[in-house]
Amino acid sequence: MTRIPARAAVFLATLAFGCTAAIIPAAAASATTSTGAGQAASGWLARQLVGGSHFVTVFDGVTYPNQGETIDAILAFAATKTASNYGAKATRWLERPSVLSNYIGSGADLYAGATAKVALAAEVAGINPARFGKVNLIARLRGLIVASGRYSDRPLNENYSNAFSQALAIIALSRYSHAPVRAVRFLISSECKNGGFPLDFGQPTCVSDTDSTAMDVQALLAAGQRAAAVRGLTWLKHVQLGNGGLDASGATTPNANTTGLAGEAFAAARWYRNAALAAKFLRGLQLGCSAKSSRRGAIAYDSSGFAESTAVDATAQGILGLADVSLATISARGSSRGAPRLECAA
Repeated sequence: MTRIPARAAVFLATLAFGCTAAIIPAAAASATTSTGAGQAASGWLARQLVGGSHFVTVFDGVTYPNQGETIDAILAFAATKTASNYGAKATRWLERPSVLSNYIGSGADLYAGATAKVALAAEVAGINPARFGKVNLIARLRGLIVASGRYSDRPLNENYSNAFSQALAIIALSRYSHAPVRAVRFLISSECKNGGFPLDFGQPTCVSDTDSTAMDVQALLAAGQRAAAVRGLTWLKHVQLGNGGLDASGATTPNANTTGLAGEAFAAARWYRNAALAAKFLRGLQLGCSAKSSRRGAIAYDSSGFAESTAVDATAQGILGLADVSLATISARGSSRGAPRLECAA
């Protein structure tokens, strides 16, 4: 995989139910009946996996494995305590040496954000990130922090790490033991005057970004920095719309991806009213019994409706806003097998 699609894969997130519906697991033999929008979305997402194990993306007409989107699915399955067999298969796929090295890099080319995201996926799956696919992801992360506290790609003259890289590294390391103080201080120092956080570091003008702020809030909470997290949450609350949705920075229409991440951040801080508003918006984008059976449970990117090109990302990240569980605490432990489906009346 070339460097460009490898990076793109790291950070690649309607109709209300039209009739009375219950969620039933596709593989009921070892799963309990569940009822909820998140479980229905998780089941739809599981059924989209290529070979039941991963996602792919097309870049310049070439198909590549999409490790980042696959990890989003692993997190979504664990957040809803469903599809454990799909999550396990996806994790085993991610551990393959060629799949892993193409994503996190090898030799002189190492990617901080991808390394941190895989470490988080391993922790969620219950696997020691210091021994994942024969790579010590924790040691790798420790080698990618520079003097300022920023987690940076190598070589440094091709460094495209950003707020997502920093937040994911802090969350993964906080789950493993603790994040370095300088890494947390660096993140706090990037805060804009309005309390939000930018996507890119060191810009002439600090511009708060909704997705980045949602991720940074979770990282700061995981690192015990609630005061800084609250400043970010206050900004997110300010930009949350009356319908509960949030726009991506620079956009004018609320979407599932941004709202899912922000809803998760609100829930992580126990700001349940804002989290509930976000979840309500997300449920409004979810396809229910009036949709084609192959689409039921999916979450559309925005109010324009279902689109194949955006549904997987929107569903995976939207689930995080429905599940009320933070990235610091998501665990696949105790999850049921199977891909839940909506059972709709004829």
